[in-house]
Amino acid sequence: GEASVAEVREEIPDPPSYSSVRALMGVLEEKGELTHEREGPRYVYRPTTPRTEARVSALERVLSTFFEGSPTQAMAALIDLSDDLSDEEL
Repeated sequence: GEASVAEVREEIPDPPSYSSVRALMGVLEEKGELTHEREGPRYVYRPTTPRTEARVSALERVLSTFFEGSPTQAMAALIDLSDDLSDEEL
């Protein structure tokens, strides 16, 4: 979704300074990951990539980095974790 710098900070435990978050969002905008619009006195940032597309890209990177590109290895790791889940979480 969309968020201002202040809203992003609210979601981070022990958040960095406002200016640090603003600077990071500026870098992400320079890299083409975010856009912004002025809404009153604040800027609202939005991702340039739809969530579904970003999700696929992130999963592909996780598979490549940690599971030799194998969805089977990833599923095995998730099944191992399922021992720690409650019935409701399953």
